[in-house]
Amino acid sequence: MLNAPTPKPEDLPSTARLIWSFIVAGVGAAFIAVAIYLPAEHGRDPTGVGKILGLKEMGEIKQQLKYEAAAEALSQGKEHSGEVNDTIGLSGAMAQGQAAWQDTLTFTLAPGEFTEIKATMEKGATLFYAWSSKGGRINFDLHAHTDDENVSYQKGRGQSEGAGSFETPFAGDHGWFWRNRDDEAVTITLQLSGEYSAVIKDD
Repeated sequence: MLNAPTPKPEDLPSTARLIWSFIVAGVGAAFIAVAIYLPAEHGRDPTGVGKILGLKEMGEIKQQLKYEAAAEALSQGKEHSGEVNDTIGLSGAMAQGQAAWQDTLTFTLAPGEFTEIKATMEKGATLFYAWSSKGGRINFDLHAHTDDENVSYQKGRGQSEGAGSFETPFAGDHGWFWRNRDDEAVTITLQLSGEYSAVIKDD
């Protein structure tokens, strides 16, 4: 059996060098998490590297597919159970594994009534959403505007559900104008997740 020679003290790395190596490794891991993992898995790209590498689009697609599946399951669960859990916006079958939604709003519009729900967001932020209506169909306009800028993301007439995401071209309040044109009251459940600081409901 061969014994390895004992290293000389001068050949061992110093404490300062070990600390420096630890710092470099930590910074590298943090950069990978922010520049690679966040864009690829969640569609969030604070550094801009994900967009250059095509990872941000991949992450947004993953998230959108996830929320579209959630919206479909929400709709199916509502059809089977006849009601939606107002606390978390999901049927019992959906509750497991769906902790991604940050906010769930449920509101009812009488015939001819309207309301607006907006999320306060910075430029370049992303919002994911899923919604469904009970009792009838709904008209909506998903948009935003400021004194100098405006954008229309999507409009719909006589719809009963929807899901997707959008990225804001400017800072402000981005969201929906809802109007009930049916003859019966319509209850809407809207679920939101993403990069916003507040949710505002204006009647």
